[in-house]
Amino acid sequence: MDRETLRALVRGPFCTVPTAFDANLQLDLGKMAELTRWWVAEGVVTGQAVLKVAAALGEGPDLSDDEWPRLLETVTKAADGRATIVCGLKTKNTLHTIDDAKRAHDLGATAVQVDLPFFHHPTADDIVRYFSDISEAIEIGVIIYNTWWFGALSLTPAIAERLYGADHIIGIKWAVPPESDYDDMRHFAEAINVIDNSNEPVRCHANGGAGYINNTMSVYPAHDLQLWRLIEDRHYEEAQALFDRVNRPLERFMTRSAQRSGGYRTNKALMQLAGRAVGDPRPPTLPLDDGELKELQTLMESFGWPIAIGGGDSPR
Repeated sequence: MDRETLRALVRGPFCTVPTAFDANLQLDLGKMAELTRWWVAEGVVTGQAVLKVAAALGEGPDLSDDEWPRLLETVTKAADGRATIVCGLKTKNTLHTIDDAKRAHDLGATAVQVDLPFFHHPTADDIVRYFSDISEAIEIGVIIYNTWWFGALSLTPAIAERLYGADHIIGIKWAVPPESDYDDMRHFAEAINVIDNSNEPVRCHANGGAGYINNTMSVYPAHDLQLWRLIEDRHYEEAQALFDRVNRPLERFMTRSAQRSGGYRTNKALMQLAGRAVGDPRPPTLPLDDGELKELQTLMESFGWPIAIGGGDSPR
């Protein structure tokens, strides 16, 4: 698939899905197939959004090299060609990442999300070489996850420009260190899709960005699809107000929740409260306690979102 076709497919709000586990914290593939059909029915389809599996929010780093392909295969089969699917890959050496990306392609992914190779303490040259080599070896898209907070050099316009010739580098999941300027994305947004990862979807789009990621779309897709329509129509003030009404209180809740246990526990709790329970997170992350669940339920009620009392299967 050529670069511009891939870029056209991989844009919009990203539905980064949780990974369903059973009571023994093993993959629940039946639940994942059921949820995938629901996400597609709710509008997470090609041309409107992107479905992303095995990423950090989906506990991707906790999945074994046997589990993530089974998860991806389940989701792609259940989507039945209606969704653009991106697969998150763990950071590895170049050869291993290429093997994983080829496997993801064979299982139906349109693109892969790849972290900076932070375990290698990369220089700018290392980063360019890493992603250029991956691009040359595969046929699907690559979204660079700018994971500078793990100690790697953050992407800059100068580094991004050196990747323009890498045909399959189609996106950058964008967040920057405190000393950097978020708006530097303007220098490369016309050549590479910028996907906001800083809770700044409106700002990103105004700078030429192509999408955003947060933790609400898997729970209630209608919210993010409405938000994206407003953004695409450049109704920025209305879009920002909608985002602030829902996502800012959730952001504050997650910050408080993280003081008890880290990880992506809030997303699984939101799914439970919405009547689509996906099991507990894998340890060491703790599930939300009763008090946290009650606080989160009150927030969801204030948004007007469907809730299943007790986390059952029938939202009201």
